[in-house]
Amino acid sequence: MEQFLWEVPPEEAGERLDKWLCAKMPQLTRSGLQKLCDEGFVRCGQTALAKSYKVKSLDSISVLLPEAKPLDTKAEDIPLDVVYEDADLLVVNKPKGMVVHPAAGNYEGTLVNALLHHCRGQLSGINGVERPGILHRIDKNTSGLLLVAKTDFAHLCLAEQVKAHSMTRMYEAVVYGVMKESDGTVDAPIGRDPVHRKKMTVTKLHSRNAVTHYHTVAQYGGFAHIQCRLETGRTHQIRVHMAYIGHPLAGDDVYGPKKVIRQLNGQCLHARTLGFVHPRTGERMEFTSPLPEYFIRFLNTLRA
Repeated sequence: MEQFLWEVPPEEAGERLDKWLCAKMPQLTRSGLQKLCDEGFVRCGQTALAKSYKVKSLDSISVLLPEAKPLDTKAEDIPLDVVYEDADLLVVNKPKGMVVHPAAGNYEGTLVNALLHHCRGQLSGINGVERPGILHRIDKNTSGLLLVAKTDFAHLCLAEQVKAHSMTRMYEAVVYGVMKESDGTVDAPIGRDPVHRKKMTVTKLHSRNAVTHYHTVAQYGGFAHIQCRLETGRTHQIRVHMAYIGHPLAGDDVYGPKKVIRQLNGQCLHARTLGFVHPRTGERMEFTSPLPEYFIRFLNTLRA
């Protein structure tokens, strides 16, 4: 087991415990932290704390991370496009249509199934048995680069870079409409849609800050090819932000028009560039994935 310890500064007193811990341990989800509280792994001294506990000035808060439970998900020999790999991490180029981790209706054929086979089970256990090694996720119909931690040490170090916004994550997309400005920034908080619970939305209610910077590469009548640089990494962030400013992603029938673009089969979004500092060597590393065939084919259609 691994233990973490913090002292609550006076200016943070009064905050709800699970929310306070989210800022300290960004590698864990809020629901995961709540589960640790429920199971008695979060304490102040010898006292187990409830997730709703309001932290007090100079409280000494400890979190004990239990050993990862054996994963029931089976390893599958699924080909992976591994861009880089060493003892601590790997960078994978995920194809469009592949689900990242197992969930209802997708217990096989996921990236996690493939990673379990490729890494022989040697993946960070910090995110639990359902998402071993997964630092960040990209949607099923988004292609591109994904960073995976093989050790808990790497996971914690890389999660700190995510929290500090020092990790480079650049995407390319095709959106509906004519961009009035070639460059811009969307700074709008994102939270769960109160009506459609599977969707995210721009809202001030139970939300987290979200910032997306965009640059227009080319315009094609009713569409535009853009680059997006993430400053934060919220669920569906680019899809939500671009729809919010009136430019939903081409092919995105969740946040955009219901009209199906058959050649896309989902949003036209590719995680193209990923940069970070290697947790063990301190070397700055950056990887770029070429635009996939579906993306190029769609651009050629728009140019015709």
